[in-house]
Amino acid sequence: MMRDSQRFNFIEEFDAFGVPDALPQMPLTLMYRDSSIEVSALLDTGASVNVLPYSVGVQLGAVWEEQTTSVVLAGNLASVEARGLLVPARIGNFDPVQLVFAWSRSDDAPLLLVRMNFFLEFDVCFYRSRLVFEVCVKSQSAI
Repeated sequence: MMRDSQRFNFIEEFDAFGVPDALPQMPLTLMYRDSSIEVSALLDTGASVNVLPYSVGVQLGAVWEEQTTSVVLAGNLASVEARGLLVPARIGNFDPVQLVFAWSRSDDAPLLLVRMNFFLEFDVCFYRSRLVFEVCVKSQSAI
């Protein structure tokens, strides 16, 4: 177990084909201006940029037209317009961190936490056979 870590369970669901699967989804609180919302995010070690679905940004009070940094998405989101949005997030009992999101103009993708910049802020250890994962703030981890 990582020092000063928090453990989360994989969430068991059915995929698009009706096949059962377990995914590393984590609850977190997103804060923007005077709003905060509780959400669940999928951890994806293969993706490059955190993705925020359009409706989540709207719930936070973000205004699309105020975001001027364009972000190019890849894969199944390559055709979706996205803009950069900085959003403080609280994960469990950890201090809030600033996450950089590609705020997509679509709700077709889940909220994703990925290499840029979630995995730069946190170390994560997956125990897939036990359906758990542990998260630790990067400065607290010891190799």
